[in-house]
Amino acid sequence: MKSQGILRALPFVAISGVVLADLLVGPTLVFLPLLTLGPAFASVSGGLRRTAAVGVLSLVVYVPLAAYDQLLGRPQNTLTMASIVGVTGASMLASVLRTGRERELATVRLVAEAAQRVLLRPVPRRAGDLTVALSYTSAAAEAQIGGDLYEVVVTPEGVRLLIGDVQGKGLEAVETAAWVLGAFREAAYDQAELLGVAERLEASLARHLSGEKFVTAILAEVHDDEIWLLNCGHPAPLVLGRDGGVHLAEPPEEAAPLGLAELGSPRPKPYGVPFKDGDQILFYTDGVVEARDRSGVFYPLEERVRLLRAPDPQAALDELRADLLRHVGGPVPDDAAMLLLRSPEAHGRVADPGVGADEMGREDATAG
Repeated sequence: MKSQGILRALPFVAISGVVLADLLVGPTLVFLPLLTLGPAFASVSGGLRRTAAVGVLSLVVYVPLAAYDQLLGRPQNTLTMASIVGVTGASMLASVLRTGRERELATVRLVAEAAQRVLLRPVPRRAGDLTVALSYTSAAAEAQIGGDLYEVVVTPEGVRLLIGDVQGKGLEAVETAAWVLGAFREAAYDQAELLGVAERLEASLARHLSGEKFVTAILAEVHDDEIWLLNCGHPAPLVLGRDGGVHLAEPPEEAAPLGLAELGSPRPKPYGVPFKDGDQILFYTDGVVEARDRSGVFYPLEERVRLLRAPDPQAALDELRADLLRHVGGPVPDDAAMLLLRSPEAHGRVADPGVGADEMGREDATAG
């Protein structure tokens, strides 16, 4: 907003500077042709009428200055006035084209955001007895929308979640993300094992993907004191222990992303990670760890996760996101999604089974 105010004031600053310079120097040096800067600068941020008004102002200011410089009646006077009129006309045309382009981009962005809101539904704040927090930061790239995806559901097998990143950007990536999420939302309830869910996702992508496109993803299933993970070429999540320890939940073997099964790539294997009372686990996409500051230093996520110790998980994750943006010093170059699960303290465990059933019912209603 501050830069927009500077741009709107720039035409008048330019005209005032020309007037001041001409009066101080006197008729020996003529600065009047620089009055064309007024309408030229006005076209950068103003509309048609504003640009035309600044052009008229430049002409109004020009006349007394030309008399002061003893230019009235000379050929140079006609040439300068014609220059102001010509630049004003060209600036008005540029302003019309710019505002039309801005309206077009605004419309495309609204459609894209609406599509992404339908695709990426809000995750529940509670899943079973877990607290869930989400942060999603879109890259500032005009109307582009990325392929980061996430979902949390409560199933008869326990709380299951998915976080992933589609190769590429734009509507094609969003379409792929829609296939993955649709397959996960069905398979998460139908399949008894995580590996079965992954196979359903692989089968769905095999029908739709072409070439060597792929999706990195992590599937997770939470049980008492343990969380099972299936890592398909995605950055390993961070586990934050109640005792203050932090470690990466890396898979025992590297596996290929989803969509590359036909290439004979190794398939992922489920592995368990302790997840006890008071522990947290942070899932994220590569847009977080690959974000760099102006000197090229990657965001040190493992060092900054101490910010997640705040009592409210969503407030803690929001603070981590703000710290990421401060590190980058501007918009993130790639979409950055973070999903935080927090296991309650021992006294916060749900004792009444009916509470868990209510949570499941609400989630089923949301999924429907």
